[in-house]
Amino acid sequence: MKRLQLLTLAALATMGTQAQIVVTDADLVAGGTYTWTTGNTYLLDGFVFLEDGGSLTIQPGVIIKGKETPTSDDLASTLIICQGATIQADGTAEQPIIFTSELDDLSVANDLSYNDRGLWGGVIILGYAQIGNATETAAIEGIPTEDPRGTYGGNNDADNSGYMHYCSIRHGGAEIGAGNEINGLTLGGVGSGTNFEHIEVYANLDDGIEFFGGSPNCKWMAMAFCGDDSYDWDQGFRGKGQFWFAVQDAASGDCGGEWDGATPDGASPYSNPTIYNATFIGAGTDGSAENGTAMLMRDATGGTVANSIFTSFVNHAIEVEDLPSASGVDSRQRLEDGDLSILNNIYFDFGTGNDFVAGELIRATTDAEDPTCGWLISHLTSNNNTSEDPELGAISRIPDNGLDPRPSSDGPAYTGVMATEPADAFFSDVDYKGAFEANGPMWLEGWTALSANNHLVVPVAIQETDLISQISMFPNPVSSAALVSLNLENSASLTISIVDMQGRVVNQIATGQFFAAGQHTVTVNTEALAAGQYMLNISNVNGQVATISFVK
Repeated sequence: MKRLQLLTLAALATMGTQAQIVVTDADLVAGGTYTWTTGNTYLLDGFVFLEDGGSLTIQPGVIIKGKETPTSDDLASTLIICQGATIQADGTAEQPIIFTSELDDLSVANDLSYNDRGLWGGVIILGYAQIGNATETAAIEGIPTEDPRGTYGGNNDADNSGYMHYCSIRHGGAEIGAGNEINGLTLGGVGSGTNFEHIEVYANLDDGIEFFGGSPNCKWMAMAFCGDDSYDWDQGFRGKGQFWFAVQDAASGDCGGEWDGATPDGASPYSNPTIYNATFIGAGTDGSAENGTAMLMRDATGGTVANSIFTSFVNHAIEVEDLPSASGVDSRQRLEDGDLSILNNIYFDFGTGNDFVAGELIRATTDAEDPTCGWLISHLTSNNNTSEDPELGAISRIPDNGLDPRPSSDGPAYTGVMATEPADAFFSDVDYKGAFEANGPMWLEGWTALSANNHLVVPVAIQETDLISQISMFPNPVSSAALVSLNLENSASLTISIVDMQGRVVNQIATGQFFAAGQHTVTVNTEALAAGQYMLNISNVNGQVATISFVK
């Protein structure tokens, strides 16, 4: 059954009028300037490289699909932004940019499910920032090593590869060799001049996002139902992150974060990012996924992870590798030297137990120098890490409108001791732990696959409007009629209409009808509608709009 969701009419109308344009590697040349325009769908056929000097602007609402079986010899359809090229993917909350498989019918929720993975490649961005590697540059995974366009790394940490805003990357991760899949979003040597905000990776076969060195800035990130790790960093990643979310399904997914230092371990620079306000939800204590740890810190990674929530994993919460390599340094040494900090986080509901002891929340490294992990326990407890229920709204891993990762405003996410954010304009100063505030709309609403595919709780408020505080429709799907329940904060004159997927009004229910503040029930006649998907559109005289999608 389709569930209720509040979306904007503009986004759905855009989906209904798209023309499809096939893009091959030959269509983008070095130094070229390209714009992919609102109203079109672009079909990637094989590896599509934007080479040095190239610029690609993607307008709001554009859909990019990957061909499942390329006509070329390439093993997957993938967009690659090479060193010296830039991408300006300028989506909005109302008109997100969607990267997905050619098999995905976006007019039908759950046409592809949360476990349909590996149907195309993904998005790869390569820059000139430093990497922690034995050589200054390297060949990115997922691209044949003999192709020089897959090179990343250099000496410019401020390198600018552009930006991506409000982008959803779905159903990727095609396998191009045994154990070699493409990440949803791969960032190789991407510099701090590059900005990522409101990025979702949904149902990827491999990792959600992987950072190979570099120092990009990433805010409001969501990794959902990926087959391997949600967030993977290595080779000297030194970026900044805030409001990172991950959720895994019961049968798939390994670590919430697999975080490595450099290659080899003692190389410079080593990974040393700063991450605040993450919420990682694992596969559940009774899940069958591997879920080794919520956080695996190894190969001499450094970094800061603070004011975050980790919950509902099959196994452990954290491992900090205690096994010096030939370089003489490991992640334990980084922690003891103050180069790795785990501050003011909440841990709850782990299958191996919920105490700060080795074998429960903590996994000791095999052949560890200290199998009791006393040094790690001391660090966690002295830095206000706690084992307690963060009181999240609801956890669900299926499309039943049951996922609400917002914490209670009366719970430890608000009442616990907070780590102070860095004095850096990138970080928002918030008074809660985790990726979401307690009240108000989630930043996932409207533009993500989590929202479109009915994973999230039905919003109880309309963003940026006081029009309606609560709205529902029953039944849905409908037959001959439905009841719409409205709760108005203030009295209003409302126009209520049914709109098809091309934006045409097919039934006018009310025009400027006065409704007093409070609860109302309106009967909507749907008997004359043809089978299909529609929007119930409710607006007031100020142009504020609330909508519900429904199916006849």
